[in-house]
Amino acid sequence: MLAFLEACPGIGLFVSGVILLSISTLLYTEQILTLAQILPLAFAGACLSDHLGFYFGRWFGPRFHSTKFAEKRIDKIQKGEAFIAKYGAFSIIAGRLLTAVRSLVPMMIGISGTSRIKFSLVDITACSLWTSGLGLLIIGLDNTFT
Repeated sequence: MLAFLEACPGIGLFVSGVILLSISTLLYTEQILTLAQILPLAFAGACLSDHLGFYFGRWFGPRFHSTKFAEKRIDKIQKGEAFIAKYGAFSIIAGRLLTAVRSLVPMMIGISGTSRIKFSLVDITACSLWTSGLGLLIIGLDNTFT
């Protein structure tokens, strides 16, 4: 749920990845959940929220820029658009790994008209990398504090 909220369009601007990492590490170190339970759920939440953002962007399209939400966050949106224009498909992977634009990049990719299959394939790769990183951080933090 936290992985979903962290990358969910709009909501992700207010939910920090530090919360997800802290709770995941706590659940792992206290042996409440194993990595085999945490990581697939985090992957699913991340992938679902990215796809929600992508399809929201495709549906809402260019009208998005004239909303009050966009007008209040124009600086972050412009950063996301510049990032996509500069890096193309790689921006899907980098957007998943950069917390500042994580919740906006999938929506901006959807607005840009990227094909559904291309987004899905690259996003699954991006979420896999992100999930691996999360697992390494959880193990690293567990080893640091035990």
